[in-house]
Amino acid sequence: MTAPASDFPEFLIITYLEMTDATLFMPAFIQRDGVEIRRLTTPDVPLYRRLYDGVGDALFWRDRRLMSDADLLAAITRPEVSIYVLYVDGVVSGYFELERQGDDTEIAYFGLFPGSMGAGLGKHLLSAAIDQAWKDGAKRVYVHTCNLDSPAALPNYIKRGFEVYDVQRQLMPDRYKT
Repeated sequence: MTAPASDFPEFLIITYLEMTDATLFMPAFIQRDGVEIRRLTTPDVPLYRRLYDGVGDALFWRDRRLMSDADLLAAITRPEVSIYVLYVDGVVSGYFELERQGDDTEIAYFGLFPGSMGAGLGKHLLSAAIDQAWKDGAKRVYVHTCNLDSPAALPNYIKRGFEVYDVQRQLMPDRYKT
């Protein structure tokens, strides 16, 4: 997806958030038949690209698109990485990816497919990601978002208990403009 030059921000503003104690977590799970989150036990490149593009296309995600299939497979099958897929009535609707780094766990990728937004699934999926990170033994959970992400992302992170610890501003990298 290419953004019209007049609509595209001049600067990339990245907000870094962290949760340093599980007691700060404010979950918002929804109870609805047909909503299920399953760990992807054998990640493969075509499915992963479907997930990444399904969430990231409208948000100008580029990093993993630039990777070769071999490099991507190596990245998503590392033992520190776990990927969970959201299904709504059996249809893939979003995903999250956790990456353990010592005592820290990063929510490396997180999001919904565009047709799944607006039904409370974002807070449910984020709650599941945070819950899983703590269950896996994290001492700190962190995430970053930027001004290209959904406008609901930052408020959702803060409502779940994350606190901002840094904000960086830079000229928009060319890779996001094309």
